[in-house]
Amino acid sequence: MVTLIVATTYDPASINPAAALLSMPGWIAVPILPPDMKSFSNQQTRLIQHDRSIVKEDDLDLRWEEATGESVDEVIFLSRHTAVSNRPALTVHPIGVLHLKEGESPPQGGKPGWAALPNPRIGPWFRLLKKLADSHGLVPEFEITLEGTHHGPITSKPTMFLEIGSTEEYWKREDAAQVMALLMWEGLGLGGVEAVGNWNSEIGKRKVLLGIGGGHYAPRHTDIVLKDDIWVGHLLSGYSLPMEEPKPGENYIGGSWRESIKAAFEATKASFPGGEILAHLDHKSFKGWQKKAITEFLAEQNINVGKPDDFA
Repeated sequence: MVTLIVATTYDPASINPAAALLSMPGWIAVPILPPDMKSFSNQQTRLIQHDRSIVKEDDLDLRWEEATGESVDEVIFLSRHTAVSNRPALTVHPIGVLHLKEGESPPQGGKPGWAALPNPRIGPWFRLLKKLADSHGLVPEFEITLEGTHHGPITSKPTMFLEIGSTEEYWKREDAAQVMALLMWEGLGLGGVEAVGNWNSEIGKRKVLLGIGGGHYAPRHTDIVLKDDIWVGHLLSGYSLPMEEPKPGENYIGGSWRESIKAAFEATKASFPGGEILAHLDHKSFKGWQKKAITEFLAEQNINVGKPDDFA
């Protein structure tokens, strides 16, 4: 089983952390992944580089397996982050396109209604990233944050994105690239220490947060995730829960919010076998009718809801 790291020369926030990681000991070049992707190997980690959009190159995990015969355990993408605020940031997030319905065209890869398997490392690596960024002097200049589930590309194995934002000045920052490289180096145990974030339902806490509601940067969910031993599944921001307010005298609430919750829950459950999946609601982000509908639907689906103290 190997870890597949994906970078693109198209993006300095992607190729610079990859180059910093490749400068560390133990890497060797391995055969190119067709048609033209450079590939490198270090222990059980593989790194590939292409020159196209990071969110549009689908099925790289399956393509690697077909080309090499190796089984891919997880996928980690390196990418730029953009934000209206232009604030410098280092982010971690799961991927999927849960806000779109079948027939709609995803502008950033993936496919409508799809949720990737969330990488179990998201929570532990988010906490490690905060420590590394702080120790390397990037805080408070850089915000260290989770993001809600969004964009592609399509994958079949547990996946996460590591991103540097939010403008070209910061995409090119070598100190940010070095911290992201250290996150992968330490997180995957390439330096000889124990890897961070290997899921094992038999050891330690088994509680997994499924975030529902709130803004893109999931502040109320993040408050929970900062606690040690909390695992993270999908994070559904408000825009991933399209809800149509019922007309007077009607009870049915339209929109694809039910499908979003079901897909996110099933993907999270699959990534954490034996885990205790708890939906955590950002209550203040919902109107009364929305919160009532979501709470009732979660009960119908036998999805347990957790309050902050339940994750202690």
